[in-house]
Amino acid sequence: MDTTELLLHPVRLRVVHALAGDRELTTAQLCERMPDVPKVTMYRHVALLAGAGFLEVTGEQRVRGTVERHYRLRQDRPVVDDDAATAMTPDDHRRGFAAAMAVLIAEFNAYLDRDDADPVADAVSYRQGTIWLSQDELAEMTAQLRAVLGPRLANRPAPGRAPYLLSPVHFPVGPRLPDDRPQGHSQVP
Repeated sequence: MDTTELLLHPVRLRVVHALAGDRELTTAQLCERMPDVPKVTMYRHVALLAGAGFLEVTGEQRVRGTVERHYRLRQDRPVVDDDAATAMTPDDHRRGFAAAMAVLIAEFNAYLDRDDADPVADAVSYRQGTIWLSQDELAEMTAQLRAVLGPRLANRPAPGRAPYLLSPVHFPVGPRLPDDRPQGHSQVP
């Protein structure tokens, strides 16, 4: 199974998110974090991720006659790079988007189900808006977002820090405009 296909699954993507930031968890702990995922399913997906080189075993211990493994994301794990994204078909992109949205819904529901959930105090945001951008402006905005987010992606768990799921999504919501037509102006037929 290639990297793209491996990650285009909501449960596997949730496992990757759960282990972000050098966290080490057992499959049982992952099951506790995701009670909506059957245990057999969780064990199967963790095994797939470990077998594909996304996860590494950091320790083992015997628990009631079985071996319990602690997993973490490999720092050199495969990623869906620009070449892999370019090779994706429209159906692959649909599946990837559906997986990402399924993860957002599942994680948001898990957050709201917590006893201490407080969307206002936690500055929860799920706003949407339309912005008009040329290809150059989009590239500039993307570079600026990477400059702002890049250093924060390197943050590790520490006192006072909580993990936040950030999922920027942008795509054109209308047809592409011809290059010679001014951006932001509609043409009346």
